[in-house]
Amino acid sequence: MSYDVIILGAGGAGLMAAATAGQAGARVLLLDHAERAGKKILISGGGRCNFTNLGIEPGCYLSENPHFAKSALSRYTQWDFIEMVERHGIAWHEKTLGQLFCDGSARQIVAMLEAECAKGGVETRLGVSGTAVRHREGRFEVAGEAAPRLIVATGGPSIPKMGASGRAYEIAAQFGLEMVAPRPALVPFTLPEADRLFTTISGVAVPSVATAGGASFEEATLFTHRGLSGPAILQVSSYWRAGEAVRLNLLPGALERLKAARAKAPRAGLKAALAEHLPGRLAEALAERIGFAREMGNVPDAELERAAGVLEGLEFYPDGTEGYAKAEVTAGGVSTAELSSKTMEAKTVPGLYFIGEAVDVTGWLGGYNFQWAWASGVAAGKAVAEGL
Repeated sequence: MSYDVIILGAGGAGLMAAATAGQAGARVLLLDHAERAGKKILISGGGRCNFTNLGIEPGCYLSENPHFAKSALSRYTQWDFIEMVERHGIAWHEKTLGQLFCDGSARQIVAMLEAECAKGGVETRLGVSGTAVRHREGRFEVAGEAAPRLIVATGGPSIPKMGASGRAYEIAAQFGLEMVAPRPALVPFTLPEADRLFTTISGVAVPSVATAGGASFEEATLFTHRGLSGPAILQVSSYWRAGEAVRLNLLPGALERLKAARAKAPRAGLKAALAEHLPGRLAEALAERIGFAREMGNVPDAELERAAGVLEGLEFYPDGTEGYAKAEVTAGGVSTAELSSKTMEAKTVPGLYFIGEAVDVTGWLGGYNFQWAWASGVAAGKAVAEGL
């Protein structure tokens, strides 16, 4: 059989592109080295798949070109994907901050996408090894098949235990496309020995405002035996660069709270005052760091102001991250300067497309990256079919 397009990668973006192109009349071959489709979808959201977010907008994405994602996201929105979910009878709920999850299982999302591919007559081959790409006489040759168009949807190297790799980057380099240096994103930090005071509170989570790289997020921070994690930390990790500080506000309005504690219980210590608002082990660690042991009634305003400064601006200098093994996504990738924002096609290589995580577009935590996968997949799938 001859094909109009070969799609490498049966993850979220690849499945969406295949279904879109197939239903629009293209003859589609979908290939993946994994034994089953949608492996990252299956583990996402604790097995319930945080499939999109009600608050999707371009400002929630990082890219060297902050305008690149606008076109695809505006032409296939979260409401479009929700409509598909509901059409397939999948019950869902909003958790927090606009995050949408299946009531049941992430398997429902994979089954839905597979059904949409079947509707479009997509031929899917899984467990395919040897996906070297050759390009000659206007056709892309992969795994013994050829087509005039190739969509690369193999993602980035985050979560290698799921089979993730830098395959998309190798293909981009093969065709001379520029890259934005990839790096782990939505990833926990590791801390140096100087901050090991906080390893004693491993497992403690607290509401916070985390700031790094000019971005701030108000969510939970989790202290771990190696450093910092939790939603707020994962969010700012995408903006952080080596050598920069991560700042935590663990007690907004700290000075007023400390003064109130001093007035209420002047014979209590700082640890007790902090424990009114923070988990006990964290209160103890912070009191040790701030370092005054007197009763609150004997602490002058100047020292309370210093303590408040620590509580509202606790600084850490991570010595790294947990890397791709723990990163939820990869930032960077194929430069958007190389691609059409409308079609995702390479400007210098007609018929070659890159979508999803392979591209230098990275969303916030909470369904944003799945929406980029859906939207970029639809953009490329439509473009392929329209070009027939």
